[in-house]
Amino acid sequence: MAMLGKRRPRRERSGVSGLQGRQSSRASASEASTQAGTADGEARGVRIERLAHDARGLAHDADGKALFVEGALPGERVDIAVHRTRKRFDEAHVRERLEASPERVTPPCEYFGRCGGCDFQHLALPAQRRHKQAVLIDLLARQGIEVETPPELLAGAGQGYRRRARLGVKQDAEGRLHLGFRARHSHRLVDIQHCTILMPELEALLGPLHQQLARLQAPRQVGHLELLASDQGPTLVIRQLKAHAVDREAWQAFGIEYGLHLAWLVGRETPELEWLTPEPSLTCRVPGAGETLELGFAPGDFLQANAEVNRQMVTTALSWLGELEGIAVLDLFAGVGNFSLPLASAGARVTAVEGSPSMVERLASNARLNWPGQAWRVTARRADLAQQAAVDDLLARHAPGVVVLDPPRDGAESAARALVAAPVPRVLYIACDPATLARDAAHLLRGGYRIKRLAVADMFVHTSHLESMLLFEHPHAERQRQGASVDG
Repeated sequence: MAMLGKRRPRRERSGVSGLQGRQSSRASASEASTQAGTADGEARGVRIERLAHDARGLAHDADGKALFVEGALPGERVDIAVHRTRKRFDEAHVRERLEASPERVTPPCEYFGRCGGCDFQHLALPAQRRHKQAVLIDLLARQGIEVETPPELLAGAGQGYRRRARLGVKQDAEGRLHLGFRARHSHRLVDIQHCTILMPELEALLGPLHQQLARLQAPRQVGHLELLASDQGPTLVIRQLKAHAVDREAWQAFGIEYGLHLAWLVGRETPELEWLTPEPSLTCRVPGAGETLELGFAPGDFLQANAEVNRQMVTTALSWLGELEGIAVLDLFAGVGNFSLPLASAGARVTAVEGSPSMVERLASNARLNWPGQAWRVTARRADLAQQAAVDDLLARHAPGVVVLDPPRDGAESAARALVAAPVPRVLYIACDPATLARDAAHLLRGGYRIKRLAVADMFVHTSHLESMLLFEHPHAERQRQGASVDG
């Protein structure tokens, strides 16, 4: 699979996001020219050409101007109403669906279309996943990177998968309490009693939480609720703007009644976490090389929302990287050790780097938890990874054979530039934003790296969000390193 991803000269592109059901723009513009209510017998509405990256349908009007249509699918003919006009495109919604896509399905959630949490429940699951694979290919192509093999797909269940969620709480002017997720592009809360994507033990708490909020004496002091699932059972964290003694007792009773680990985060400017039930040691499991590992975490730590897909990502990383015995691995943006510990279990000498002091301590604690007396398998360090100089220093100190990047949505541009200046044999990049991944991949390919493997992870089913994994190799990195060593 050498030369799987190759850097090509930049081409002029339309600048319009969109992938599924590609058709000729000229033909589509002609179809779009006939609007509802025509008197000459021509077809009504516009034909949806493909899906944009954000799950909206894309069409063109008679003049070729792009139309982004909420809730429309490729191949559908729809009568639309434009609700926002912009210079280069218009935004519209469906007034009437004249022809439906064969891939349209009945959304499993009663709140779909109102709740902003999911935007893809009207599209069959296989089509959602083909779209996400195509999004990654398209964004790489926008950086001039052509991919010759489709991305692998890492996917799990379509429902009951989400192990963490934040629920908004608001009391309106009439005193009515609202608990739920925000509507799309809005601060308005959609009340929910059920959620098909939450793990069952978390979903079962929604009704009782509505009732509990109604019993509080100071519900306006509750900012939001966070639900977490762990190996020790469900945890509820209450964002409390100001402490209230009577409500504190009410929450304690609620935690006992429903068997919850329960804490509140109190204060406006510098909130402090206080456990209202006995403080637990929260853990989750990830696969290692021939063993199962436990990761301790605390509320506020980053934790992948989909445990099943996360396990597949870790297993894929171990498979792609192969033999790691004695290899120096530098894991940047390491979190609590989601990849660090599995790589160490395969025999790698791992230096795991995080920016948060509390996460660095948790990482070191997790090494001790899994290997009492052998915590040296993972060395936890703190560094500001947004600074290229910090990454330069880490590369010089540790001379890694493998670098793992698992950055937040902003990506790892400073690290990518550092890896071009000081190449390493292999880079494994795990991304939660495919656009910043494509940007950083372009830096790496310009620096001589090549894409060897790539995958899309459907971490957030029924949403347009996707995770991706790319493995880069630099064919001359070892030779350049040896040459630098001789020169030194």
